[in-house]
Amino acid sequence: MKATGQKLLRFDRTLGARFVAGTDEAGRGSLAGPLVVAGVLLDYACLKDHRVRPLTYLNDSKQCTAEQREELFHAVLGCASKVAVRVIPPGDIDRNGLHKSNLAGLRAMLHALAPPAEACLVDGFRLGPSAPEHTAVIDGDTKSAAIAAASIIAKVTRDRLMRRLDALYPAYGFAQHVGYITPAHSAVVRERGPCAVHRLSFQALCYQ
Repeated sequence: MKATGQKLLRFDRTLGARFVAGTDEAGRGSLAGPLVVAGVLLDYACLKDHRVRPLTYLNDSKQCTAEQREELFHAVLGCASKVAVRVIPPGDIDRNGLHKSNLAGLRAMLHALAPPAEACLVDGFRLGPSAPEHTAVIDGDTKSAAIAAASIIAKVTRDRLMRRLDALYPAYGFAQHVGYITPAHSAVVRERGPCAVHRLSFQALCYQ
């Protein structure tokens, strides 16, 4: 496991702000289950010496194993000044659209953290004038510690939710694919039809 955290922390520190907020989401491309958006506020006046060591291996959630994400999840909760999470259910995604739902969730995260956030960072998206002043960082979860921390919180939270949904809908295999399209997932949807947590607005071949 590479010690990537210092590079991400340096990126945030170059902003010259004490309080840096980052936001990211998990589940955009999923066929089933919620979209989870998270925001993390880091206080760089406090993140020194032993306080910052738990973030040594912080990285984009997609670059981590499930076990590493769980460890980093607890590290972020221990190091962050504030963490915010919003779970957007499939019905809301179907009614409002995925992109609008995502932007609204990301805006809500920044509003929850600013103030005191002096610098607000978003992974990739401009959120419009109704959001707090912010910077869209392309591939931000591989560059910024605050965004990477938010990606970890969002991913772990969503995976835990999908494992709970697996107990309610055991035929669909949510514990294995957490709602994303796989051959096995598509096959069971064709056989049984979608369940209550599938996103019916998606143009998926398995719905046809």
